[in-house]
Amino acid sequence: MDQFDYMKPAELFHPTRRGKNSPLTFYRFDTSAEAIKFAVEELSEIMFFGAVIEQSEGERLDRSKIGDLYRSSAFPLCRRGV
Repeated sequence: MDQFDYMKPAELFHPTRRGKNSPLTFYRFDTSAEAIKFAVEELSEIMFFGAVIEQSEGERLDRSKIGDLYRSSAFPLCRRGV
């Protein structure tokens, strides 16, 4: 995780509601750090459960990796409540 590039552009996909056939919402961010921060701090638990971040070069992050990167000491943005 220490090698992760937080500055690459990223896209965030998440379900709009609970369920297998739920439509996805899509956001584009200038940096992966912004996408990670948004996913952790702004999405509801249900939306975060199905969230996926894809970097510009195709690397995909599931909710577990998103959480790990957010909690990492290398995370470049201020965290809510810290």
